[in-house]
Amino acid sequence: MAHTFDDETLAGVLGHMNSDHTDDNILIARAFGADPAPVSATMTGFDGDGGDWAVTSAEGATTTLRVPWPGGPITERREVRREVVALYDAACARLGVEPRPH
Repeated sequence: MAHTFDDETLAGVLGHMNSDHTDDNILIARAFGADPAPVSATMTGFDGDGGDWAVTSAEGATTTLRVPWPGGPITERREVRREVVALYDAACARLGVEPRPH
């Protein structure tokens, strides 16, 4: 069973991703989702096995995207950032996009 993070950790990470990294959310959705050109993506949750996004298409349909953490399962808050950054880097590599420095 996947590790479950507390509400404070979830709120902090989701708030940060959805306010400061909206373009990264779309990039991750483009790289790992079925729609190559989503108009929006919002991180809706995560656990020790991966992250979840609500992805909206140009037609207005919203689907759920689940992406496993690149480094495998995690159990600590400090590991979340590492895995989100690794996921961003993997998305850039998959799409041929130059990643920004971290």
